[in-house]
Amino acid sequence: MITLDGVMQAPGGPKEDTSGAFKYDGWTSPYSDKVYGEVVQKELKQTADYLLGRKTFEIWAGYWPEHGDFWPGINKGMKYVFSKSLKKSDPKVTGWKNSVVIKNLADIKKLKNSKGPDIQVWGSSSLVQLLLKNDLVDELRLKIHPLTLGKGKKLFNGGAIPAAFTLTASAVTSTGVIIASYKRAGKVNTGTVGA
Repeated sequence: MITLDGVMQAPGGPKEDTSGAFKYDGWTSPYSDKVYGEVVQKELKQTADYLLGRKTFEIWAGYWPEHGDFWPGINKGMKYVFSKSLKKSDPKVTGWKNSVVIKNLADIKKLKNSKGPDIQVWGSSSLVQLLLKNDLVDELRLKIHPLTLGKGKKLFNGGAIPAAFTLTASAVTSTGVIIASYKRAGKVNTGTVGA
């Protein structure tokens, strides 16, 4: 979930993530409609494991274990939390079933090359930027909302490598949200316009 200017911070509700004096928590709320809801429900029903940054993990660990009826897969799937400060014995980690701390980029690469379900990243802006910078993103699923916020944590901020993507699915909601899925398609091609 991103804005036109790439902000992805705190889309879900009040006080979700107020770091950096962010004051627009819950900015996606006015844009829900039937199409948006159907896309999200389809995503929530997919079998997946999850790679999360520490802040997203801490927010979710305080919420999803008690709300699994809405998204059962989040409690069933493995949660790999990328953190240099969290310990394996941290109550947030041990208290949320199927949660494991990983510490470095080598761990992520090993995880990416392992067998098992797809690995999804939700939120976790710094982690997504690290993945983009190291060519570890196979697919982007974007919900581009028709607003700008100026400040906040951004999706593309920190050195994504040049990479081409192919549009694999798209929809536009009645509220103007563009829902688009892109798969990695190799290197960037250049040329001359009109040639």
